[in-house]
Amino acid sequence: MIKRYSDHAANERTFLAWVRTAIAVMAFGFVIERFDVFLQIAAPQMASQQLAPHGQKFANAAGLAFIGIGVVMIIIAGIRFAGIAKQIESEEAVPSPGERFDLALAALIGLLGASLFLYLSRAVLPAM
Repeated sequence: MIKRYSDHAANERTFLAWVRTAIAVMAFGFVIERFDVFLQIAAPQMASQQLAPHGQKFANAAGLAFIGIGVVMIIIAGIRFAGIAKQIESEEAVPSPGERFDLALAALIGLLGASLFLYLSRAVLPAM
C-alpha cells in the first residue's frame, strides 16, 4: 500500500479537476472566437448586416485570452500537483499557499465574461 494514499488520491483528483476546468475554458475561448460565424448562421436577418470589424477583433482577442488562460491553468495545476505531492511526502508541517491566485483567476475570468456580455449585447441587440 502507498503511504498516505488518500492524500495523494485527493491531490490527483484536484489536479484532474483543474485540467477539466482548463479544457472547458479553452473550448469556451474557441467558441467565442468563432461566434461571429454562429451569428451569421443562426440569425438570417442579421446575415446581410456585417458585424463591426472592431467587434470581430475583440471576439478574437477574447477567445485567444480564454485559450491562453486555459493553457496557463494547466501549467500551474501541474506545478501545484508536483509541489503538493512533495509536501504530502514530507514529515514537516507546511502552511497553506493561500487563495490569492485562485481569486485573481476568478476575477480575470469574470472581467472577460462581463466584457463579452457587453460585446454580445452590442452585436445581437439592434442599435437604439
